[in-house]
Amino acid sequence: MHVVFNACTAGVRVFSLKSGTGLPTFSLIFMLMMSCTSATIAAETIRPFTPGSLSQVLAQREGKPFILVLWSLECQYCPTELKTLSELKRSHPKLDVVLIATDEVSDTPQLLSRTQSYGIANAEQWVFAEDMPERLRLEIDGRWYGEVPRTYFYDRKHQREVKTGLVSKKFFEDWLARNAVPRAEN
Repeated sequence: MHVVFNACTAGVRVFSLKSGTGLPTFSLIFMLMMSCTSATIAAETIRPFTPGSLSQVLAQREGKPFILVLWSLECQYCPTELKTLSELKRSHPKLDVVLIATDEVSDTPQLLSRTQSYGIANAEQWVFAEDMPERLRLEIDGRWYGEVPRTYFYDRKHQREVKTGLVSKKFFEDWLARNAVPRAEN
């Protein structure tokens, strides 16, 4: 019997399994496949942000308020902001948060790990995937020069309020009240 595996970056390999032989090899290949599957799931959790991605984000939320946060692994204030958003999502389960990391696609495993540690991995996540990030910054906001965190508060009509730097919890709570995002029922 021949078994064909795509071992991620190793390419396609064909292994012969004869009765009584090859089982350790098969086990090794199976474990490699499972680790590749995990990497694929992580890659699918954080989508590449390219020209036109913002239009997709907006179209999926037509008539609905949401918060869009630009952040980075290198940002010293981003952990505080993302942890605050995690707390707010627990108290307001219907709060829609979109995270866009200004890092690179190759940083996807670290991005996912970081958002998991902050408790906000369940938010929709994107990462810049453009050779010239200036194009993406211009598409998001012509007045944005790359500083993070940068938070956009979209109301139901997609009128947006912009905050650069750390946003106070009071501002978040006021925005939630103005946009009728309900609290969790106890």
